[in-house]
Amino acid sequence: MKRYLILLLVATLTSCVSTKSTIQNIDNTAVKPMVKNDKFLFTEYATDGKYGFDADYPINIGLILEKQEQQYIGYFFNGLESKNGEKINFKKVDTCCPFPTKNNTMGAGTLSIYEYTFEGTNKKGLLYFNILEKGKILCPKGFAIKNK
Repeated sequence: MKRYLILLLVATLTSCVSTKSTIQNIDNTAVKPMVKNDKFLFTEYATDGKYGFDADYPINIGLILEKQEQQYIGYFFNGLESKNGEKINFKKVDTCCPFPTKNNTMGAGTLSIYEYTFEGTNKKGLLYFNILEKGKILCPKGFAIKNK
């Protein structure tokens, strides 16, 4: 019985330990791109191939409310196209990667994972989004800024 209580105590104490965020590209001074015709007006391309494709380098689209996520993710994808000009289709497929944050009442958040496809091709992939932290919103590698 004594062992059981000790194990329970250790499990309880270790589960309450806060973890450090592994997100590398949070920038609280970043300004969101302008929105026009339901799309972000991108001005810069990402130089780091990890941007958006790695959970430690998500697209930090926050600080927005959870109910605004689809709208802002739509602005993001509507402002892009494939390098060959194909339209992008997207859908949320999962959440992952809990991290500590001061930007909600629970003190923690998760990343949203969206699958994208380029219309008329078999090309697809995943991008990681963070709606609770701010960062520069850039055009990821492999995409082009839509000019129309």
